[in-house]
Amino acid sequence: MTTTALKSGVMLGRHKLYMLPTRLGMILSVVLFAMLLASVNYNNSLAFLFTFLLSAMAFVSMLYTHRNLAGLELQAGPCEPVFAGELAHFTVVLTNNSALPKVALRLHHRGKEVVRCDVQAGTSQSAMVPVPASQRGRLKIPEMVFSSDFPLGIFFSWSKKLKLDQHCLVYPRPIGELPFSFVLNRQRYQDRGTRTEGDDFLGLRAYRPGDPPRHIHWKAVARGQVLLTKEFGGAGQDTVNLDWDLLGDMDKEARLSQLCRWVVDAHNADLHYSLHLPGINLPVDHGDTHQRRCLNRLALY
Repeated sequence: MTTTALKSGVMLGRHKLYMLPTRLGMILSVVLFAMLLASVNYNNSLAFLFTFLLSAMAFVSMLYTHRNLAGLELQAGPCEPVFAGELAHFTVVLTNNSALPKVALRLHHRGKEVVRCDVQAGTSQSAMVPVPASQRGRLKIPEMVFSSDFPLGIFFSWSKKLKLDQHCLVYPRPIGELPFSFVLNRQRYQDRGTRTEGDDFLGLRAYRPGDPPRHIHWKAVARGQVLLTKEFGGAGQDTVNLDWDLLGDMDKEARLSQLCRWVVDAHNADLHYSLHLPGINLPVDHGDTHQRRCLNRLALY
């Protein structure tokens, strides 16, 4: 079977569709043939009428089955990035510009039915196609086949294999043997002389693992209060440098997974951090945009 690559907004024309009778349709054809032989043998006009009526219904059903897919417009929708090992959910937008609803549509990929939906006349319907994301990088949507046996289930119509121009960005799996405290110990704990007296004291916050001991509010601890950490602003504000060279004994994929874990941890801790890869240097920043920028670099490195 051939594969048709589709751009957004391409319609399923008649030349892209196939049709065959189902098992039920084959049984019906045998029954109709037997009824025709009996009608001829007994020359029974009522039997002729009933046989031709059922045959006409089967023929009309074939037309409706074909028309149920013909004219369906396919469009690639957005796909949110995922981490390796998760399911990527591709969005396929089905648009029905005809005056009749498209009923009992089925979407298959890799030989399995993954979506079943209806699209009312003059409307669009989004279908989510789950695809396992096994490795980082750009994951392309797999080949898909649309099918339907509406209305009577005696004919089965299906499309050519379709390939939408769509991909999903897959980040490295955020795992690693080294906890986030490793990089903090290397770059924050040992830097005991960098804070100057002129730095602004911003206040206290709850203690987080990895906070330098010199910033802990020990007087509060002595009074039996919860563990608190002093926050400072200005030039001495803490930053974390996530560097490829810190992981010299690991292979490429293990380094990327470890750095991905640290990026997620730094973002969750609301820290300012930078990312350094061979040939790529992302300066210190924080927030959702910075995290996405770092994860994108790791995914495509």
